[in-house]
Amino acid sequence: MAEGPGAFSVRLATPDDVQDLAPLCAEHAAFEGCTARLDAQWAARLRQALQQRRLWIWLAHAMDDGRLIGYASATLDYATLSADAFLHLDCLYLRPHARGLGLGPVLMQAVQAQARAEGCQQLQWQTPQWNEAAARFYRRLGAQMLPKQRFVLPL
Repeated sequence: MAEGPGAFSVRLATPDDVQDLAPLCAEHAAFEGCTARLDAQWAARLRQALQQRRLWIWLAHAMDDGRLIGYASATLDYATLSADAFLHLDCLYLRPHARGLGLGPVLMQAVQAQARAEGCQQLQWQTPQWNEAAARFYRRLGAQMLPKQRFVLPL
């Protein structure tokens, strides 16, 4: 368990943590203006992905009361053009009161450590275009923005 400067701890999630994560995922979805179907099937699929190590989730807890105050999640992916694996940061969300405490960089360091452990040369992600605060945070970390658009095709 790594301790951060703002009285929080960060640890890797286990399948048993999925139910505790659901309210934070609902907040994240509402923040981004999207929907999240956080039902029993969601929980079962998330548990399975964690068990199979297809997904990593880092949980941030407040040290004073143990409440979940943020999380990051990532999956291993592959880039055809570079012929390299990369870690895809799927989510990074902090409750509003937990922002600005140094937790974001701690979560990103944990994700980067996983990427290195997997032999990745890159970490990739996207953020909503309207989320300028996130873009500033990522730039401060040294990230470069690529001019791309994300598409989703329901199947």
